[in-house]
Amino acid sequence: MQLIIVTGMSGAGKTTVLKILEDMGYYCVDNMPPQLITKFSEVCFQSNSLIEKVGLGIDIRGGKLFNDLLPALEQMDKEQYQYTIIFLDSSDDTLVKRFNETRRSHPLAKDMRIIDGIKQERELLKNVKDKSTHIIDTSHTLTRELREKVAEIATGNKAFDSLMITVLSFGFKHGLPTDSDLVFDVRFLPNPFYISELKALSGNDKPVADYVLGFEVSKKFLSMTNDMLKFLVPNYINEGKNQLVISIGCTGGRHRSVALANEVYNELLNSGYNVYLKHRDCSLGG
Repeated sequence: MQLIIVTGMSGAGKTTVLKILEDMGYYCVDNMPPQLITKFSEVCFQSNSLIEKVGLGIDIRGGKLFNDLLPALEQMDKEQYQYTIIFLDSSDDTLVKRFNETRRSHPLAKDMRIIDGIKQERELLKNVKDKSTHIIDTSHTLTRELREKVAEIATGNKAFDSLMITVLSFGFKHGLPTDSDLVFDVRFLPNPFYISELKALSGNDKPVADYVLGFEVSKKFLSMTNDMLKFLVPNYINEGKNQLVISIGCTGGRHRSVALANEVYNELLNSGYNVYLKHRDCSLGG
């Protein structure tokens, strides 16, 4: 079981980090009272627990309860529960700017200036920061860069690919998929619909697939599409994109688009990506 505790200065990006961990499959709980950490960890570390990865957000919003964090961590050490602490920090000027831009008040600055609340919080978090496994300064860090740092920590510097790719075939006469990121129109290819022995079949059937893919124009389109995806997908991953929907459409979504979608899906799958295949309109007829 992997347990990552996310804490640090208010406004430094704890919510963003928890969202990143969620994208990586972590079960995340924000603003958990520190005194509940030990009990929660006990449940998670049980051998029959279905939870394998947990992210806990702990911050000063708990008020005096935050003082229970260090004793809770000491108890976890005694129980030999393994955990990682990510401490998020930023410069005072950056934090003041962020609070001013969002027009939110600092948790400790109800009756004082924001900068005074920040200084007070920094003092309260000193011991927690000293105990942290990783300290990330987000003063000048882009979300993409933060995602990369968190992924490195969560995977032990192993490569991580959070992109889920959907290859979707569809028919233009049934409407364009609204969640499409990339749309390929293959209505220029020869149409099996007009071949009597192929009309009732679909692109999932070998005779139709052989017909559609047997043309030189189909082979060239498939080659160029795969080459473009080989370039695009790694760059989407580097940018931190989580979902990619590749839609391939023909007139009815039964023959040409299905055959081409199957080929693109297999190419991406063989390249090691997380990919899902769906034929939206295949059962609707030509």
